Amino acid sequence: MTASPAPRRRGRPPLEPADQAARQALIRAGLRHLTEFGYGAAALDQILTAAGVTKGSFYHHFPSKAAFGAALIEAYGEYFRSLLARSLERRDLSPLDRLAAFAAEVEAGMEAHDYRRGCLVGNLGQEVTALPEDFRERLQAVLALWQQDTARCLRAAQEAGQIDTREDPEALAALFWIGWEGAVMRARLDHGPAPLRTFIAAFLRLVTRKDPS
Repeated sequence: MTASPAPRRRGRPPLEPADQAARQALIRAGLRHLTEFGYGAAALDQILTAAGVTKGSFYHHFPSKAAFGAALIEAYGEYFRSLLARSLERRDLSPLDRLAAFAAEVEAGMEAHDYRRGCLVGNLGQEVTALPEDFRERLQAVLALWQQDTARCLRAAQEAGQIDTREDPEALAALFWIGWEGAVMRARLDHGPAPLRTFIAAFLRLVTRKDPS
């Protein structure tokens, strides 16, 4: 009895290793470029040179600049969510200390790049009226996931008695990201960490439970 052939999988075929490497090089170069210069100033030739990829190879992977931008939003969202998890899932720190650890890690990353690079989501948010229409929803979806993870950490802080039970973790998480994106933008402007430190200290003071007098 002969075995039946394996069913063919639908969808896009897997990339060959060389194609996969070229695509990843483009993503990495694109992320570096957009976190520093934004979408409107994105120079394809510079990205191709940094990635070591030809223009023909670029259009093999991405039919347009908009498709490339969409892929960068997805890649950055996943990367930054893993960075967030690295701090917020620590068990050697209290929940609010995990949030402070996240802020410290971002500060170290910005300092390593001399405060030239910001948050890709925040950068694109400032350009949103000039971006492809679907970018707005993509950016909102990324922020929603970051807020969801932050709310989970704040809920753990509430369960640990660090935050008043009357507070809404989801609302606090939204407040955090509204303020944090502004702090990152100001840190680039000021070329230093003071806005990041000011914001995280103020946020932690705001949410920390106060003992009744």
